[in-house]
Amino acid sequence: MALGIAFRVKGPEPVVVGALPGVTAVARDALTKGGVQVRPFDETAAKAALRSGQVAVVLVPPERPGAPLTYRFDAARPEARLARATVDVLLQKAAGRQEPLAVRDQEVSEPGSRYIDFLIPGLLAMNLMSGSMWGIGWVIVEMRVRKLLKRLLAAPMRRRHLLFAFGLSRLVVIPFEIAVILIFARVVFGVQVAGSYAALGLVCLAGAASFAAIAILVSSRAQNMQTVSGLMNLVMLPMFVLSGVFFSSTHFPEFARPFISALPLTAMCDGMRAVTIDGAGLLGTLPYLAVLAAWGTLSFVLGLRWFRWG
Repeated sequence: MALGIAFRVKGPEPVVVGALPGVTAVARDALTKGGVQVRPFDETAAKAALRSGQVAVVLVPPERPGAPLTYRFDAARPEARLARATVDVLLQKAAGRQEPLAVRDQEVSEPGSRYIDFLIPGLLAMNLMSGSMWGIGWVIVEMRVRKLLKRLLAAPMRRRHLLFAFGLSRLVVIPFEIAVILIFARVVFGVQVAGSYAALGLVCLAGAASFAAIAILVSSRAQNMQTVSGLMNLVMLPMFVLSGVFFSSTHFPEFARPFISALPLTAMCDGMRAVTIDGAGLLGTLPYLAVLAAWGTLSFVLGLRWFRWG
């Protein structure tokens, strides 16, 4: 159902182009009348918009009178080639076929604009979520089934310390998981991290800790493996589809996006993409870290309160 909503028939997607200062009002009006969305950008913002896919083509004004108008686009993207053709038809028509407008192409290949660049952070987030959920929730229920949790109650420790230990044991293996995926993506596909590795590591740790707390909550009352398996899938499968792992969550209707943005996996995916694609630093990840911290704190408090030791 969710995939059907995301990829429902909506008609052709609008062509969105960027325009640098100096592009004439006549050209912008001709494109707007033809159904093309024109967004003004400066040089830096235009590069970022082209890299992230916000625009398909950037219009660069002539360097001197009589010089051609430049279409800047990534020829590896089919939607960019289609947008270039649409824009050219409208501008040539506005200029008159007898004296066609002189144009030239400037093909670029922006790092982070490929689908594989979008996919790798999503797969990394999905792997961290699955590992934290199954690695902690399954172990807790197994210990409950074997009556080990009751025995631990006799140990001279606070109950929350045991739950903290479950989360910390998961965090130990996270650097190895991250390194394997990032190195493989860099060597095989040329995927690069545009931002800070410290910021990326912080998002990964926050996401894993948040899902470790959610795993404690999900497994807090489960009495057997079948129950916890069902609860794990109930929590994770909707986020696999909704949270932008394999495709952007912007495919979903506008009214659903605030709810989707509040999901922990969405925050982790968006935070990782902000670092790897947009080059965000620690400050740029704060909104995503806040969402993960809220989910983790609430889940741990509720899990500790409702936890069944016997």
